[in-house]
Amino acid sequence: MTLSRRECIVGTLLAAPAWAMRGFATNLASPLAETHSLQDIRPKGVLIETHMHLFSNDTARFPFSPLSYRPKPLPVEDYVKFAVAARINHTIVVHPEPYQDDHRYLEYCFSQEPFPGFFKGTCLFDPIDPRTPERMRALVRRNPHRIVALRIHELHPAGTPPTRTGAIRDRDLSDPQMLVTWRATHELGLAMQIQSTPRFAVPIRRLAAQFPAMPIILDHLDRPGQGTPPEYDQVLALAKLPAVYMKFSTTGVESASRQPFPHLDARPLVKRVYEAFGPDHIVWGELGANTEQFSRAVQLFDVLFDFVPELEKARIRGLNAQKLFAFS
Repeated sequence: MTLSRRECIVGTLLAAPAWAMRGFATNLASPLAETHSLQDIRPKGVLIETHMHLFSNDTARFPFSPLSYRPKPLPVEDYVKFAVAARINHTIVVHPEPYQDDHRYLEYCFSQEPFPGFFKGTCLFDPIDPRTPERMRALVRRNPHRIVALRIHELHPAGTPPTRTGAIRDRDLSDPQMLVTWRATHELGLAMQIQSTPRFAVPIRRLAAQFPAMPIILDHLDRPGQGTPPEYDQVLALAKLPAVYMKFSTTGVESASRQPFPHLDARPLVKRVYEAFGPDHIVWGELGANTEQFSRAVQLFDVLFDFVPELEKARIRGLNAQKLFAFS
C-alpha cells in the first residue's frame, strides 16, 4: 500500500514523542507550505468551510465599527483565489463583529463568488432589539437562499452582568426579547449559531428546547478551556437535543489544549465530543485562507480524529455542512 504525503505527515505526528513536537509549530510553516501543493494537502471528498471571516481592505467603502476590534484585511478576492486552488466546495462567511450589524461587505462577498451558490453567510443583529426580527427578514429577502444563521455571542465571565447596549455581544439570554428573536430566526428557517463559553450551556438548552427543529450550532467546540469540567458536561448534554451541532475548529482546540500544535492533549476531549454528538452532528471550520493555514488545519483534523472511520470523517469534513446549509 502506498501512503499519500498527507498520511505520512499524520503518521509522523502521531508517532513523535512530546519533546519532538515542541518546535513543530515554528518549523512547520515555510518548508511544508513550499514543498506540498494544495492538491497534496486536500482531503478527498466534499470539503466545506463553515467558518470564514472576511475583511475588506477598503475601509472607506466598508468601515469597521469603533465598538469592536480592528482586524487585518482578508479581502474576498484573495480568499476566492485560495478557495478555488484548494478546491473548497463551498464556504460559509461568518459575518464578523468588526462590521457589527452592517452587512454590506457580506452582501458584496456574495457578488464575488467563483460560481453561483459558492457562498452563504451568517448575520449579526442585536438579539434583544425589538427591530431585529424585521431587520433579519429584510436581509433574508434581499439575499434569498444566502443567509443561514443568526450568530450571537455569550462570552462574559461569571460575576459580570450581561450587556444591553454597545457592542453586539453578551446580551441576556433570559430577556423576553431574546425569545422573540429566537422565534423569528426559527420562522425564517435559519439556524442559531452561538459563540459561547460552557457556563451558558444550561440557558442555551432552555431556549433550544423550545425550538427542537431549529439547528443550533456551537462554535469552536464551545471554547472548553473557558469553563469547568461540570460546565462542559452540560455542553455535551446539549447533544441530546435533536438539532444541535458542534463545530470543530483550531480556535476550539487551542482553547482545550496546553500543548503546542498539533495539540495532542486535546484528543480525549475531541473524542468525548465525537461520542456525544456523533459523526452526523459535527462540522468543520477554520480551514484557513492560504497554503500554510490549510495544511495545519488538515493535519490538526487528521491527528485529532485519527480514531474515526474515513466514511465518518467525510461527513464532518463536508457532507454534514452540505446538508445542514442546503448546498447543492
